[in-house]
Amino acid sequence: MLRRHPEPLLWMLFSAGGVVSGMLMPVLVLLFGVAYPLGVVDAPTYDGLRALVANPIAALVLFTLCALSFLHWAHRFRHTLYDGLQIKHLNEVIAVVSYGVALVGSGVAAYLLWQLS
Repeated sequence: MLRRHPEPLLWMLFSAGGVVSGMLMPVLVLLFGVAYPLGVVDAPTYDGLRALVANPIAALVLFTLCALSFLHWAHRFRHTLYDGLQIKHLNEVIAVVSYGVALVGSGVAAYLLWQLS
């Protein structure tokens, strides 16, 4: 039986995470880091944000943003250590730790979004 390597799937998740993060994070940083604190735009109330997160579609978008961002980080971190720092003898350990942290972070994001909805 031919055993397939998961590397293409990991590169796909890396790419998707980069695209989603690159499209949504600047807007969130602009809103929550600049526009709301400076009073350029009226900040939403706690109840308004909670109602937004209670919407299943918005919660799914936020979870997707978090999970793909974590997976993007994990892949970039793994290859930075592997290629940049030449730690090739710890490739399996680095992969397990980095993707494990990404999965735990995604699980925490799912749990927090579930609790808010």
